[in-house]
Amino acid sequence: MDFKKLAADASTVFNRAVQFTEEKFGHAEKTELDAHFENLMQRADTTRINTEKILGATESVLQPNPNARVEDFLYDKLDRKKRERQNNLERLGQFMVDAGNDFGPGTSYGNSLVKCGQTQQRLGQAEKDFVSTSANNFLTPLKNFLEGDMKTIQKERKLLETKRLDLDAAKSRVRKARSQAAQQQDAEDMLVKPGLIESCFPPVPPLRKSPEREELDHRISVEQAETDLRNAQSEFDRQSEITKLLLEGISSTHAHHLRCLNDFIEAQTTYYAQCQQYMQDLQRQLGSYSTSPNNPQGGLPTDIRPPAYESFPQPSAPPAGNGAPSGARKAKALYDYDAAGSKELSLLADEVITVYSVPGMDPDWMMGERGSQRGMVPVTYLEFVD
Repeated sequence: MDFKKLAADASTVFNRAVQFTEEKFGHAEKTELDAHFENLMQRADTTRINTEKILGATESVLQPNPNARVEDFLYDKLDRKKRERQNNLERLGQFMVDAGNDFGPGTSYGNSLVKCGQTQQRLGQAEKDFVSTSANNFLTPLKNFLEGDMKTIQKERKLLETKRLDLDAAKSRVRKARSQAAQQQDAEDMLVKPGLIESCFPPVPPLRKSPEREELDHRISVEQAETDLRNAQSEFDRQSEITKLLLEGISSTHAHHLRCLNDFIEAQTTYYAQCQQYMQDLQRQLGSYSTSPNNPQGGLPTDIRPPAYESFPQPSAPPAGNGAPSGARKAKALYDYDAAGSKELSLLADEVITVYSVPGMDPDWMMGERGSQRGMVPVTYLEFVD
């Protein structure tokens, strides 16, 4: 073991501790950094703190379950593949599909449950895609910055602080060495005055070192302290430049994080647009009117029937001519529809019927024919066939 190096390192650590303690008590001077440097460090601290907050909040939005977040964190640390799990929407969708199949997909309620469940599953898959895209394009760059560049900056700042303590300790040693040399010179000046010491004190034994030797030792001590100061100043200046370059790189980090933020917003926009489209499709499948306690079979509630519902002329036989009324069109039923009364016509999904308008009828309804059966059908349940 190199005991000289060990002793030198221990002495350096001790000098830093002494300098730090004296600075805290206000007994030693401290080298201050320039205002620009201080602003750069403050900006780095602000960037680190806010990035950590944004990262944590975004993770909570993407994965609200804290236990799942801890599990994913452990998988990341162990460098293992995360296990697949259903999200809440997918789980809800599965329950709805199972219930609809149990109730019977041929019934209105069972069919609606199946369709709702399938839509919930699509929403869950869209949410997974959004989470995956956001994690890759937004969370990962923020984590890489905190665990990479920011840790490097923190490390170099700590190293800069140790170099500053070394510099201030070297300055203190130079001041002490110069002070001791000046005191020795004053003592020698007093000793050379004839009769001054002899008149005040009895004779003393001769000094262990000659005045020339004492002066040489003090000169060497001052020169060594000044050499150490120059080396400490050089190390401090070098470390200052390194740390300053890293701190100035925060500006480019902000530009990179801005691009990542735009990617996150784009993924969010795509996700919400998909959700809206899925829900609009589901709403069209289920129809404009939902069931109510007074109308358990579905269809149009009686309290919002069009005014012409009771008064429009319902033909008892097909018009004369080719057997189809003027303006009749073919239409395919998009969904099952259960008639709420004798004047409505029940529909089965995908069947094709003949529809036509009747004067005085509400525009949301048309007259439909299937063979000899005739009745009102809602327009929202139809798709016209060319």
